[in-house]
Amino acid sequence: MAARVTVSGLLVLLQLQLSGIGGGVVAAAELPTRRFEYKYSFKGPHLVHSDSTIPFWMHTGNAIPSADQVRITPSLKSQKGSVWTKSKVSFENWEIEVTFRVTGRGRVGADGLAIWYTVDQGMDGPVFGAADSWNGVGIFFDSFDNDGKKNNPVVLIVGNNGQLLYDHQNDGATQALGSCLRDFRNKPYPVRARIIYYRKALTVMIHNGFTPNNDDYELCARVENMVLPSEGYYGISAATGGLADDHDVLSFLTFRLLEPGKPVEPADSEIPQEEKEKYREEYENFQQALDKKKEEFQKDHPGVQGEPADMFETVNERELRQIFEGQNRIHLEIKQLNRQLNMILDEQRRYVSLVTEEMSKKGINTAPQTGQLPQGELDNIVRYQQEVLRHVGELKNSVTHALNQAVQLPGGATGGYETSQHFNDIKEHLHIVKRDLGALVQRNVNIEKPKCPELPPFPSCLSTTHFFMFVAVQTVLFIGYIMYRSQQEAAAKKFF
Repeated sequence: MAARVTVSGLLVLLQLQLSGIGGGVVAAAELPTRRFEYKYSFKGPHLVHSDSTIPFWMHTGNAIPSADQVRITPSLKSQKGSVWTKSKVSFENWEIEVTFRVTGRGRVGADGLAIWYTVDQGMDGPVFGAADSWNGVGIFFDSFDNDGKKNNPVVLIVGNNGQLLYDHQNDGATQALGSCLRDFRNKPYPVRARIIYYRKALTVMIHNGFTPNNDDYELCARVENMVLPSEGYYGISAATGGLADDHDVLSFLTFRLLEPGKPVEPADSEIPQEEKEKYREEYENFQQALDKKKEEFQKDHPGVQGEPADMFETVNERELRQIFEGQNRIHLEIKQLNRQLNMILDEQRRYVSLVTEEMSKKGINTAPQTGQLPQGELDNIVRYQQEVLRHVGELKNSVTHALNQAVQLPGGATGGYETSQHFNDIKEHLHIVKRDLGALVQRNVNIEKPKCPELPPFPSCLSTTHFFMFVAVQTVLFIGYIMYRSQQEAAAKKFF
């Protein structure tokens, strides 16, 4: 059964288990010392050079390096890829920590990912994208159930002396030195694997990706008395088949483990003296060029003394500035919309007053004459116009209320939702206006429109057709304007 332990607890556990050989308990002060090895590691955010190469590493197949991760294989069928160190590892005890993601849309993924320590670089092959008959050890994260026993996804430790072929039919179960069932696909946080080889014992620990705590590891498997080659290459490979997942490696960190009491070698002890002198000379030249540029800048800008503290805005200041800028734009747009509504409301009132005046001149009980609209149609016109006027008034009130809310908003956290709600109300009112106008136009389609009588105050008459055409065009334009502004507001909210 897997037990949850911390990193320091794991090392204590290793010492306690190894102490059984000597018959005594090893103190915590005798834990091994770790030294980071940058030549066998990579990590974002500046993971690659400008030519898309990884420092001290090489990639093959379908691997795609980027600034923050290495996509070993994309989620396409029949893909293979791998990354390998360029130089061999020459230290006896080591620890590696690999952070990766395996994601896919399907319920079942394939084929899986492998972490290698081998004598030769297995650039390409049938075993998770790497060569078969390897000499070393592979830790396999197998996500596809080849044998149909429903024991996948699984983590396997498989050793090889360079003469065995991997048992694909049984998912390597007949060759596994240790294993554990772990579902590592589609986790909310990256999955981490910590592999420790210390005093001829290989320990694999898994972070399940359910918590953001980087030290929340569980013991997966441990292999005692395992002899690995004294020198080898680190590598990561992955492959897809009929099913496909994205296999992304975010970091690969390597540490050298030193025996208790053994002095830690300086980081530059392996660099030849000639290279040290070369690097020191380059650094001095760079420092002199930098000092010269500083002096030239001070001469050209005598008023600038040092670097002002407020030269760059902080993250909080930038977010606050963006919020207020967005609110200001919303406020201006709502004010413009309010002005447009006032204009439409004035036009509607003027047309209603003209129709009402014409009706009063003709008289309520006067029979319809030739060339004039029937009294019932005029009543319908007045009634629909009053209804339109009422809806436009409600629309104006909604916009005015939204404008007041926008003025009172201190930030964008709550105001964005209320403003969008007001815009939804505006859209609903406009849909009602459009529906009423459409019903009115549909009723008057089959009515023969006689020539409108001349009105004394105006040089030209206002026919019913022209009136409704004007109202319909005006309403369509207004609805288009509202929808356009709503799309602009939705796009402006993205940077909140």
